[in-house]
Amino acid sequence: MHFKRHKGLICYIGILFITLLFNILAWSSNAFCDAYIANVFPIWVNTYGRITGLFPFSVGEGLIVAGVLLVVTAVLLGIVWGNYRLVRVFRPVRSADGCRIDRWMWRFYLFFAWTLLIVWLIMTLNCAILYHASTFSENYFGEDTGKYSVEELFRVRNLVVERCNYYAEIVARDERGLIQYPGNIHEDMADQAILAMQKLGQTYPRLDGYYPRPKPLASSDFLCQQYMQGYYFPFSMEANYNDVMYVMNKPETLCHELAHLRGYIYEDEANFISYLACIQSDDLYFQYSGYLSVLNYLNNDIYRISQSDPDIYARACEEVSLVQVEPQVVEDNVFVLPEEWDRINAKAFLKTDTVEEVTDVFLDTSLRVHGVSDGIVSYSRVVRLLLQYYQYVEEVPE
Repeated sequence: MHFKRHKGLICYIGILFITLLFNILAWSSNAFCDAYIANVFPIWVNTYGRITGLFPFSVGEGLIVAGVLLVVTAVLLGIVWGNYRLVRVFRPVRSADGCRIDRWMWRFYLFFAWTLLIVWLIMTLNCAILYHASTFSENYFGEDTGKYSVEELFRVRNLVVERCNYYAEIVARDERGLIQYPGNIHEDMADQAILAMQKLGQTYPRLDGYYPRPKPLASSDFLCQQYMQGYYFPFSMEANYNDVMYVMNKPETLCHELAHLRGYIYEDEANFISYLACIQSDDLYFQYSGYLSVLNYLNNDIYRISQSDPDIYARACEEVSLVQVEPQVVEDNVFVLPEEWDRINAKAFLKTDTVEEVTDVFLDTSLRVHGVSDGIVSYSRVVRLLLQYYQYVEEVPE
C-alpha cells in the first residue's frame, strides 16, 4: 500500500512538472509553440476529436456540467468533513467508523486533486500553448507595417457594405421577411462550414486537415444571455455553437470555432479566418454571413474616428463617400430575434444583464491571464487584419 502511494505521488509530481515546463516553454519560446501546433496539436484533433465527434451532443458541455458539480461537491464535503472532525474533538466516535470516513474523504480529495491536474494539463496542451504561437498574419502575410489610412478603412468598409446590400436582396426569406437557410442547419450547414474551411486550407496550409462536425449547445438560451455565439472546448476538441441565435450568425460562427481547432486561438484571428472562409465559400448564405460578421467592427472603428478626430474623418469622407447600409441589412444584422429574447428572459433564472457582466469579466480575465494584454478588446482587432489583407493580398475594387 505504501509503495502504491509513493508511486502515485511520483507520477503526480512528474505530470505536474511536465505541465509547468510546457507553460514555461510556451511563455518563453515562440518556436516551441509553432512546432507544437504544427506537429502535435493536430494529433489531438485527429484522435480525440474524432472520438468525441461520434456523439450527437456536445461532450464538452457535459464535461463542464460534471466539472461544476464536482467542484460544488468538493466544497460541500469539505465543509461537512471539517465540521465532522471538529465534533470528533469533543465527542469521540468509534475509531473504526472515524477511520473509514477519513479514508473515504482522502480518496475523494485525491481524485479531486488528480482531476485538477489533468484539467490544467489539457488546458495547457489545447489552449495555453496556442496563445503564444505565431499569428496568422505572421505566418502568411508577413510583417505588419501598421500604416493604414482612414481612407483605406473607408474603402474596406464600403466593400463589405456593398456586398451586404447585394446579398440581402437575393437570399430566400419567409413571409415575415426572415432569412431561410435552404437545408438542415445541424447537418448541411455544418458540413458546408467544414468544406469552406478545407477550401481555405488550400491557400493557407495550416487550415487544411480533418474537422469534426460543429455541434449545437443544449444551453443555447444561457449562451444568448452571455451574448456568446459559440465555444471551443479544449477538453473535448469540439466546435460548439449557439443554436438559438439568428440564422445569419451561424455560418461565420461555425467557421470561427473550427478555426480554433487548427490552433488559432485568438478571437480576432478566428474572426478573420471565418470571414475569409465564408466569403470564399460556394454558399451565398455563408458569403452574406461572412460580410455581416465584420460590418459592426468596421462601423464601430469609423464611429470612434469620427468622435476622436472629426477633422480627419471629414477629410476622409471628402475622399471616399461612405456607402449607405440598406435597412434590410440592418434587420438581418441581429444577434437574437425579439421573440426569442422574450422567451429566454421569461424563464431565465438569472437576469441577462447580470450574466453578460459576469461573462465579460470572466472572458477579459481569461484572455489577460493567457497574455492578451487588452482582453476582450482584442475581438475588434479583426479590422486590422482586414486592412492588412486588402492592402497586401487582395486589392479593394475601386
